[in-house]
Amino acid sequence: MRLPAAVLFDMDGLLVQTEQVWHEAEGIVVASLGAEWGPEHQGALVGGPIEYAVSYMIDHAGGGHDHNEVRTLLVDTVERLLLAEPVHWSPGARELLLALEMAGVPCALVSASWRNLVDAVSDAVLHEVGHGIFATTIAGDEVERTKPFPDPYLLAAERIGVPPEHCVVLEDSHTGARAGMAAGALVVAVPSLRAIEPAPGLLVVGSLLELSPEILGEWSHQWSPRA
Repeated sequence: MRLPAAVLFDMDGLLVQTEQVWHEAEGIVVASLGAEWGPEHQGALVGGPIEYAVSYMIDHAGGGHDHNEVRTLLVDTVERLLLAEPVHWSPGARELLLALEMAGVPCALVSASWRNLVDAVSDAVLHEVGHGIFATTIAGDEVERTKPFPDPYLLAAERIGVPPEHCVVLEDSHTGARAGMAAGALVVAVPSLRAIEPAPGLLVVGSLLELSPEILGEWSHQWSPRA
């Protein structure tokens, strides 16, 4: 049985359904700045770094607000909302993660979100499955350049100790897909709020329910043949 060397999971929108949490938090923060927030604004931020999201929100509210204060308010609000609810898995995410563990494939959680938000989700996952399941976790504030740059995925592969081209990256956004492709990994995208077109090194599926360790392994070996 051919397997990928490692599978690197994006967090928001791919592993867990947090779009509504982010939308609610963004709405709370933007309302405190005196403006309104709709789905069209949320769609512009999918998969992007938090610094861009904060700048976008400030500009949308007319400017004049302190970037660091708004960022802190956003992160704190998202964390509070995440901790208030159980983890909401994306369809097939829990099953795929456990199947990869059973097959002996190391997995990483690689997010553009900050460390306290990654910890909130990974702790919820640990509580849900009863044990730690990720070989490593990467947060957006731990790398010099976050997605769409390859740095987070390169760091995850380095920590696990495998070549990035032998890894499979699972993503839901253009920004994350670009990061995985730039790292040299095979990317499998499950689009969330915006459509993603297939490309060399970028496969698109409708749901994680369509995937298994064997399928990912076959695709990975086709992308980067090895003995």
